[in-house]
Parts: sequence; structure tokens; C-alpha cells
Amino acid sequence: MKAFRKVNYNKITTYLLKKQFIVSIYVLLAVVAGGKQYLHHAYNNYSIFKYVYWHTIDLQNLYDNYPEYLDSNHYGPLFSLFIAPFAILPDGLGMILWNIANVLILLWGIYSLPIAENKRAIVAWICAHEALTALFSFQFNIALTGTIMLGFSYLLKKKEVQSAFFIAFGTLVKLYGIVGLAFFFFTENKLKFILSCLSAFLILFALPMVISSPSFIIHSYQDWYNSLVHKNDVNASLNSFQDISVMGMARRISGNINLPNTPFLIGGVLIFTLPYLRIKQYKKLAFRLMLLASTLIFTVIFSSSSESPTYVIAFAGIAIWYVTQPNPKNIWVILLFIFAFILTSLSPTDIFPSVAKEFIRLYSLKALPCIIIWLTLIYQMMKEDFDSYLITDK
Repeated sequence: MKAFRKVNYNKITTYLLKKQFIVSIYVLLAVVAGGKQYLHHAYNNYSIFKYVYWHTIDLQNLYDNYPEYLDSNHYGPLFSLFIAPFAILPDGLGMILWNIANVLILLWGIYSLPIAENKRAIVAWICAHEALTALFSFQFNIALTGTIMLGFSYLLKKKEVQSAFFIAFGTLVKLYGIVGLAFFFFTENKLKFILSCLSAFLILFALPMVISSPSFIIHSYQDWYNSLVHKNDVNASLNSFQDISVMGMARRISGNINLPNTPFLIGGVLIFTLPYLRIKQYKKLAFRLMLLASTLIFTVIFSSSSESPTYVIAFAGIAIWYVTQPNPKNIWVILLFIFAFILTSLSPTDIFPSVAKEFIRLYSLKALPCIIIWLTLIYQMMKEDFDSYLITDK
């Protein structure tokens, strides 16, 4: 009987880790989330995205408030081309396919990682709930997470042109993508990478002019900058759904809305760059993966624009950090991961009572586990010899 149970358990585990099964689950989540929001007429974000395309071809300001939706667009002009195939479709079909496209790019990024197949599957499963949270908001952050991973993976494969494309694409759609340049020191052909980045940025910068006009697109980039500056100013709030960050926690716990971002950002960047001092570790795959994890987490916890659906980016970093840890995993690592899964990933759900959810939101506590894990990760990068991290073992 024990042998029979073991065989069944092994079969189930093997099936759950199959790429085809995981892809089908992600697509199902995308369809269910998109369909539900369409039926409940809860798709304001998608409306914003869709009209980026229509406003671009009509030469209308991309960053004004329009009666078709609440809030305003904060994505770059290049986004108009990415959303175009979905914007021209009926809303219900367009938003479902939009969600599917986002999860497929995320999975493309995960399965591009230079780790064992089962570890990729574990990363995908760990990210699934945060991806679902983002799917209900039709968030591009899902695809952005994938593009950051793809920029990393292609660079390690010595495919500088492809890496540069994904970095430039992510940056010109949503500024977060610029963090892909953090992997610069992992390329042997730095000149080729620099030239590839310059070319990719120039081409993608100009590409929206195909459906619009050069003067409109250039002016739109100026408008985009102004919109981001304005958004950064209004994000600092003691009760908004944004600013789930290091700065947000400090502002809300202290009750001081006037705490500036700059000192926190300077401190964060200094801590982030400390592992670069360990030049001898650069060629070790586990060290590189830890830097990828650090980059994904850093991007979110030091952004005043971070909201709950943004945490799909940070949680991907946590997943990569977790699977990179050597086996058997340290009890501290396991406890930190459980803490993050409960407080960061599950806190917006109905598992938590309304009072608890509101308390967590008001003090930006969703960021807390990510901050602790990020500091732990930096400590490990400064201390460990990554020869002992056999991350490709199955």
C-alpha cells in the first residue's frame, strides 16, 4: 500500500510539474479572470490600455483624462503598438486574449531561465496567485516580469541583440524595464550589448510613428515624462491603494506624508549595488540568479507607484530566490517564504478578515516580507560562495 501511494504521489507530482499542464492552468486563469471582469463591467484598466491605441492614431493626448474611463494612462507611446491587436477586437475577446498574451510572456520568461525544468515549474506555481491578482486588473506587469527575465536569460546565452530588445521594450512601455541594465556586467561582449541597446531604443522609440506622426510621438514622450512626475507626486498618500513600498511603509507608520523618496532611493541603490563588489562571483550562475531576484524585488519595493497587482514582479523575484537556495533549505529561508506567501500574496484575498486586510493596506505591510527577503538576499550575495549552490540539480 505504501509503495502504491508513493507511486501515485510521484505521478501526481510529475504531472503537476509538466510545462504543458502549467501553461494550461495559466491560460485558464487568464480566461476566467478576463471573462469575470468583462461580465461584471470591471475593466477600467483595459479601457485605458485600449484607448492608448485609438488616441495614438487619432493624434489625441495619451495622458489626459477621458470620459471613456477613470484615471489616466501612464504607459509610453510604444504601448500603443503592443495593445493594438487587442484594441481592435470586441472588448470581451480582446481582454481575454490580452490576459493570455501577458501570461504567455511571463511563462516564456520563466522557462527561459537557466535552471532545471522542475525548478522553472516551481517558480511558475509560486507566481500563479500573484499573476491571478494582476490578471483581474489586466496588468501589463505580468508581461513586464517576463521581459525582465528574458533580457536576463538572453544576455547569459550571449544573445545581446535579443536581450537589448526586451530591455528597451520594457523600458519604453513602462519605465520599470530599465532595471534590465543591472545585468550589464554579466555580458562578455559589452560593446555589442551597448550598441544593441542603443539600436533597440532608437528603433522602438520611433516605431509608434508608423501609426501616428513623428511630432506627435516625440511630444507624447514629453507628456509621458510629465505624467510620471505628476503621478509620483500624488502617489504619496496615507490611505491610497498605491505606495506599497519601503517609502510607503515609512510614511504610513510614521504618519508623515512629507517624507521624501530620495533618501530611501539612495539608500536602496547603495545596498542593491553592494554585491557588485564581489567580482569573482560574477560567473557563477547562482550569483547571477540572485541578482535577477534582487532586481525584481528592488523594482517594486522602491517604487511609490507599487500597488497590489504590481507584486507579481516582486514575487517572481522571491520565487527565484527560493529555488536558488541549496537543499536542504535553511529553516529561516522556509519561514521567510511562508511569511511572504501569507502576508504578501494572500493578504488581499478573502482568507483575511476585512479589518486585517484594511490594516495591512493602510500600513503598506504587503511590502514587509519582500523587504526582509531582499535584505536577506543581499546579505547572502555578500557572504556566500556560490560554488555550493547547485541550482541546476533536479
